[in-house]
Amino acid sequence: MTEAPARKVLLVDDDAAVREALAQTLDLADLEPLTVGSFIEAKDHIGPDFPGVVLSDIRMPGRDGFFLLDHAHKVDPDLPVILLTGEGDIPMAVRAMDRGAFGFLEKPCASKDMLAVLERALHTRQLILENRRLKAQLEAGDPAARLIFGTSAASHALRDRVRQVARTNAEVLITGSPGAGISKVAEVVHLTSAQSRLSFVKRSAAGLTPEALADAVQEAQGGSLFIDEIGSLPRETQFALAEVVETKTDLRIIVGSTQNLEKAVESGAFNGDLFYRLDVMRIHSPSLAERPEDIPVMFRKYVAQASEQAGLTAPEITSEVIADLMSRDWPGNARALMSEAMRFVLGVEGAKDQPDQDGDLGLAEQMARVERSLLATALRRHDGQASAAARSLKLPRKTFYDKLTRYGLKPEDFRHG
Repeated sequence: MTEAPARKVLLVDDDAAVREALAQTLDLADLEPLTVGSFIEAKDHIGPDFPGVVLSDIRMPGRDGFFLLDHAHKVDPDLPVILLTGEGDIPMAVRAMDRGAFGFLEKPCASKDMLAVLERALHTRQLILENRRLKAQLEAGDPAARLIFGTSAASHALRDRVRQVARTNAEVLITGSPGAGISKVAEVVHLTSAQSRLSFVKRSAAGLTPEALADAVQEAQGGSLFIDEIGSLPRETQFALAEVVETKTDLRIIVGSTQNLEKAVESGAFNGDLFYRLDVMRIHSPSLAERPEDIPVMFRKYVAQASEQAGLTAPEITSEVIADLMSRDWPGNARALMSEAMRFVLGVEGAKDQPDQDGDLGLAEQMARVERSLLATALRRHDGQASAAARSLKLPRKTFYDKLTRYGLKPEDFRHG
């Protein structure tokens, strides 16, 4: 359903008589004036989705119109702001336009001139909001935008590459450091491709026999088969996979590797013919060291996911928390950052001193492991007294007992004697 056009005008002027006169003019033009007398009142109405424009006097006690202009553009750089002044001051007009004002009007100004500027600004605003809605709709149906986090150039390049590769049916080799999300990128390639409604079958290369490979190929028919850490594929299975690549029809093969496969080919540890068959479309999943500016964005996303999984309110992510994250090395990459977010939500102390030993467990499994440990620790500390343990964890008794049942914990097992 198409939303109503943007027709609101946030009118900011400290002179009540001027506000009333301008508001009446706007009313008669079928606009929706929202009148306030200061920046303090105005700022509460300014948001990224404000369905209108701002019309503000420049000369006001306290924070003036230029301050309001700067604030508005910090909140939404595309929000049209029109400034009014009672002085015929050309340098001020130039200053206003240099700072991004949509327009500049002298008071008193003819109603038709003011309304003409407002209509242009409102039309511009409507186009901006409509484009944002369309972009949001497209991204909602775009797995690359929805599932690959980050605002850095490296993240944008990764999403673009995934979309490009997904349009083909060629073999895909995904490379990256441990924990950099190779498996996730593989799944996003599948979800973005024409095979997205069919199977995504994942197998670990280590120990994969030719027979198990054949079963996986059969299961993935019509969809995608992802083999992780392809460099660990047994020699006999490498030959079997080469034959699958040669004869496959309705199947996409995606492989991932944290190893340098070119060196493995040179040393004879990996079949060269298979490598060149698989290395048709390559995607590099960047490490956090390659995109450190994404750490805050990704951490906030992981905290939101972890909070939803745990049924807890997300803790405040302060500037100190972000500063600490940015000061640390992340050899475990996205996987380690995800584990850190989980510990942050659950309030586990000393998280940064703990090695990431969660392997390839997903977020839900990792959280379940930590949550069970916290429940058991609380029961042990309170000698198996469930009510006291529930209070210490700030959980309602029913919720506490539900969690004990889920994890097979019994209070009596934690009582001493």
